Amino acid sequence: MQSTSTPVETIDRPFITWQRIIDWAQEHYRCRTFSKDERIPARPGLLYLVQKGSVRLVGSAQVSAAAAKSKSADKTTEEAFLGFVGAGQPFELVAQSPFTLQAYAHADQTHVVWMYWHDLDNWPHFRREILDAFRYQHQRKLLWLSTLGQRRTIDRLLGFLTLLIEEFGEPYVGEDEPEVVRGYRLPWTLTHAQIGSAIGSTRVTVTRLMGKLRSKGLINTEDDNLICLPAKSNPQKTKNQKQDVEAFLEDSLDDDSLDDDSLDDDSLDDDSLEESA
Repeated sequence: MQSTSTPVETIDRPFITWQRIIDWAQEHYRCRTFSKDERIPARPGLLYLVQKGSVRLVGSAQVSAAAAKSKSADKTTEEAFLGFVGAGQPFELVAQSPFTLQAYAHADQTHVVWMYWHDLDNWPHFRREILDAFRYQHQRKLLWLSTLGQRRTIDRLLGFLTLLIEEFGEPYVGEDEPEVVRGYRLPWTLTHAQIGSAIGSTRVTVTRLMGKLRSKGLINTEDDNLICLPAKSNPQKTKNQKQDVEAFLEDSLDDDSLDDDSLDDDSLDDDSLEESA
């Protein structure tokens, strides 16, 4: 597997352009360094650039279908993990009631620069790079939506991890054979609760399914619980691995139909009670 990511920092940009932007941001107090899990006070209408580290985007809604059924129910807010923004990549937040987006530093010493869109008029070439980066992010979100549209939780989980590692994964090697790439891993940790919020599942279900994927060799963990996808080797092994994956997912169908997600409050909502009555 090779990363398909094309972040802004990988583009052949003249170094002097990026340095001028950093200098401009420092002169206008448009940059700041954040600690891990610190909230970035981003607001709509501004453009943000991640110079170093990683930013975690989350979304929340003030209302839910369950709360809407009961007039006396209080409004609840539940955050959902929406993805990462790596070093060299731009991001912006939009506000549309009742939905809100927020940004957090996912790695320590995350450095962020912000500006207005019209500030990019000073760097026309860089403006084109920013637009290309947003176009690429839009294409990745379409793949993300396709993955989340899978019916089975285990399909959503494996597809979600694959997309993340394809975009942000780093190669890792073994101590015995440092010249052989064993696979690709996320450079940052991701909790099972965060994964569950991204794929519409629960932490317990994610933990159980991660164990299944790990037992079949489809994923593994390295170092500080970094999630990894093993590298594909020869074509015959890849073919056998594909057959094993298909058989494994097929065998998991019965288990997923009775996983923890099927035991939530929605299985006993008002509609089902009315029908039973």
